[in-house]
Amino acid sequence: MKKIAFYAGSFDPLTNGHLDVIKRGLLVIDEIIIGIGVHPGKKPLFTFDERQDLIRQTITNDTRLDESRIKVISFDGLAVEAAKNNGATFLLRGLRDSSDLDDEMRMAGMNEVMEPDIKTVFFPASADVRFINATLVRQIAKMKGDISAFVPKAVHNALLNIDFSSK
Repeated sequence: MKKIAFYAGSFDPLTNGHLDVIKRGLLVIDEIIIGIGVHPGKKPLFTFDERQDLIRQTITNDTRLDESRIKVISFDGLAVEAAKNNGATFLLRGLRDSSDLDDEMRMAGMNEVMEPDIKTVFFPASADVRFINATLVRQIAKMKGDISAFVPKAVHNALLNIDFSSK
């Protein structure tokens, strides 16, 4: 049976931490569906189409990633329902520190009650990306700081071209 995982997030923007989770996931999962959460009440930095394009560019440009094993979709609502609707039997999650573990364990427990056939798989972040946080990346970019160590090249270039005064 093909092992399919659903990796949910806003990916606003995609970071090297997200990529770390994807690469680790592909070591044990056959296919990863990256689910970009779209919430009408939130105003993201990048549109869904922009985020999807940046993820696809990054996957295409990274020779360590097999793009045939990665799909990018949008979803609204519960990640566990989106996972089920897309044939996933795993939720893929990354852990940076103990506060992530506490939050993720609660979420995994609730998801398993709602969908017992979908299991959560955790990957600890690699040491070199453990500190990366998309919110901090957005803040640093907005203040014209150097974010090149935190995001893939396509994302870095996109962030350099944003007019933050209108965001």
